[in-house]
Amino acid sequence: MSKQKFDFKSSLDKLLAVVNRLRAYAFVAFVVLVVMLYGFILLRISTLSGEQPSENAISKHVKAAKVLHIDQAVVDQLQSLQDNSVSVKSLFNEARGNPFQE
Repeated sequence: MSKQKFDFKSSLDKLLAVVNRLRAYAFVAFVVLVVMLYGFILLRISTLSGEQPSENAISKHVKAAKVLHIDQAVVDQLQSLQDNSVSVKSLFNEARGNPFQE
């Protein structure tokens, strides 16, 4: 069995010839790559935007939401102050009649 010698110079020449042939298609390859990347991104956006959350995710977020609680004593005190003050009572009535009036 004879061993073949590796000729670096001829290999380099062949490689340069292939690179020169492919250089003409570099712009086309770049444009195809960019179009494929944008297509993939648009596909992922459309699939993720139509996805509905699972029941576990909904229940986890509902449990994490804090429900505000107003003390009944504070509500009673505010109502008694409103009932005792004529100017505040008129402000409440005007605001109920036309909420966009200043």
